[in-house]
Amino acid sequence: MQEQLSYVHGAHDVPLIGETIGPFLAGVARRFADNDALVVPHQDVRWTYAELNARVTRLAAGLLALGLRPGDRVGIWSQNCAEWVLVQFATARAGLVMVNINPAYRRSELEYVLNKVQCSALVMAPAFKSSDYIAIIEDVVPEVRGSVPGKLQSSGLPHLRHVIRLGTEKTPGMLNFDDLLAAPTTVQLAQLADIEAALQFDEPVNIQFTSGTTGSPKGATLTHHNILNNGFFVGEAMKLGPADRLCIPVPLYHCFGMVLGNLACVTHGATMVFPGESFEPKAVLATVEAERCTGLHGVPTMFITLLDHPDFANYDLSTLRTGIMAGAPCPAQVMSRVIEKMHLAEITIAYGMTETSPVSFQSSVDDPVHLRVSTIGRIHPHLEVKIVDAAGRIVARGVKGELLTRGYSVMLGYWGDEEKSREAIDAAGWMHTGDLAVIDAQGFAAIVGRAKDMVIRGGENIYPREIEEFLYRHPKVLDVQCVGVPDKKYGEELCACVVLRPGTQATEDEIRAFCSGQIAHYKIPRYVRFVEGFPMTVTGKIQKYLLRELVTTELGLAG
Repeated sequence: MQEQLSYVHGAHDVPLIGETIGPFLAGVARRFADNDALVVPHQDVRWTYAELNARVTRLAAGLLALGLRPGDRVGIWSQNCAEWVLVQFATARAGLVMVNINPAYRRSELEYVLNKVQCSALVMAPAFKSSDYIAIIEDVVPEVRGSVPGKLQSSGLPHLRHVIRLGTEKTPGMLNFDDLLAAPTTVQLAQLADIEAALQFDEPVNIQFTSGTTGSPKGATLTHHNILNNGFFVGEAMKLGPADRLCIPVPLYHCFGMVLGNLACVTHGATMVFPGESFEPKAVLATVEAERCTGLHGVPTMFITLLDHPDFANYDLSTLRTGIMAGAPCPAQVMSRVIEKMHLAEITIAYGMTETSPVSFQSSVDDPVHLRVSTIGRIHPHLEVKIVDAAGRIVARGVKGELLTRGYSVMLGYWGDEEKSREAIDAAGWMHTGDLAVIDAQGFAAIVGRAKDMVIRGGENIYPREIEEFLYRHPKVLDVQCVGVPDKKYGEELCACVVLRPGTQATEDEIRAFCSGQIAHYKIPRYVRFVEGFPMTVTGKIQKYLLRELVTTELGLAG
């Protein structure tokens, strides 16, 4: 008898959606016109699907009225808010490409992404947490202060014409977001209808930046077909329906928020509920109770924080049923507590990556708990996965290898980077994930390691090479290697091992201060160790696993 190979195909009787996002939303708005679409308590927003669709149309027409044209890129740099959702759907309706910019990004990262994809417009919050976004953009584009709104001319970012700020205050050189929501003229509506009718579902609709193993972030370019279908089948796995109300405390700039959250809801007429601008445990608990949410998304650390909150027992979470835990491996004990104490009997685990829109494996609501904890479930509908060895040959079931995904969900490629795209997606259309996995006889998969050295800190992916490249700019740094070390709260933290230039001295705080304001806070190394050199192979390759073991022991984090 021939041994079973590690190849799985999600054959399915529900067909893929062959529409673009704008018309699809319009269809949902007709079917579920009076259903709550979006609830954002802190903004006093409670819109039905009919109201959401009408606002999306107004914003789409408003963006086109600025002179933006199909294919132009529009950046959004903001915390979770109602405007984010409008931008997500309005750009799709107008044939524009929305570029997600991490709210934690600072000056150098912002400048890089705006330049890389040549954004024509940037929608931004004035500030978030400790970040003064207006000060940062005025630093990156000093010409904005003296420009007429909509007619920006910047030497550093020549494509950027429009900076659109949220809120009612006026800022020199910037448009106000609400000004774009004026009622469109008949001519504008006709233009919008023509654009929508001409759009194809394989056209790009979204660029999401993933930190690259080779330094600078790469812009994963996703189509209408990619994310609309992934959102739909994610919702199917959760058994979402129009009566469901999903609490979304995960960031919208991630696929987790905008696909597994927003698009999973919209494709099922369910309600998107944002408990706050970012994750705040008390607000999540209060919102679930007040809005009678039936679903809740989060990374494992979020669920741990909720369960351990001193006021946890005071909230009624009995309406909860489902949700997704993803972004990092889920400890069995946490899953058991979530099911028992949070009433999430039908919570599912999802696995994927931004480049695959994102989900390729998901557990089912009726999978046994032990499989929901120990595996990432089974292949998603209409996708293929194979596990291969170093030579690219499919391995037997139960044998470890690299996980490759193929199907409707695979991105078009990395924006403006043909070489990196070809490295990631081979000639047969397989996306090489870099994750090491095992598939059992029943088709359940488990992630058992990473071919790449990615560090996952509380659901945030950190690629050591990117941080190393940045630290090389420090005048005292001769060499640097970053590794992940264990952490009870975040799962992993980053440690920078630095070799200083001869005759120089530096402190840990000095290295961290160099990063502050330049790279996102979660990428700043929690630990800095000064070393003489690194463990090497005979051929001169740095042995990161040995380095990781050494610093873990030195920092007293082992065991």
